[in-house]
Amino acid sequence: MANHQDTHSKLIGYLLWIFGFLGSHRFYYGKPITGTIWFFTLGLLFIGWIIDLFLIPSMDREADIRFESGEVSYNVSWIVLTFFGVLGIHRMYMGKWLTGILYLLTGGLFLVGVLYDFWTLNEQISTRNREIAGGL
Repeated sequence: MANHQDTHSKLIGYLLWIFGFLGSHRFYYGKPITGTIWFFTLGLLFIGWIIDLFLIPSMDREADIRFESGEVSYNVSWIVLTFFGVLGIHRMYMGKWLTGILYLLTGGLFLVGVLYDFWTLNEQISTRNREIAGGL
C-alpha cells in the first residue's frame, strides 16, 4: 500500500455534509460532477445525501490518496472558499494574490470564478503544494 498523507478531514467532510444536499462535501472530496448534480437535485432528492453519510469515510480515503499534501491545507482552503469565496481569501491563502484581489473587487469574478474554484480547488492546491515543495 502506498504511503500517503491525510490531506482531507472526515470531520470537515461531515460538517460540509450538513450542507451536502447542495453538494458541498462532494466538491470537497474532488467529485465535482456529482457535486453539481447534488446541487441541482438537492442531493438526489435527499436520498443520495443520506447515503453519503455512510460513504464519507471511503471518499476521504480516496481524496487522501489522490491529492498532494503540503504546505497549503485543503481543509483551510475549502472552509474559506465555502464561506468567503467571493472575497478571494482562499486564493490569497494559496499565494495567488493577484486573482485573490481580483475576486475581492469583483465578487469572485461575478460568482463564475467561485464556481470554477469549486470544480478545481483540489487540483489547484495539489499543484501549489508541488510548486512549494519544488522551491517555486
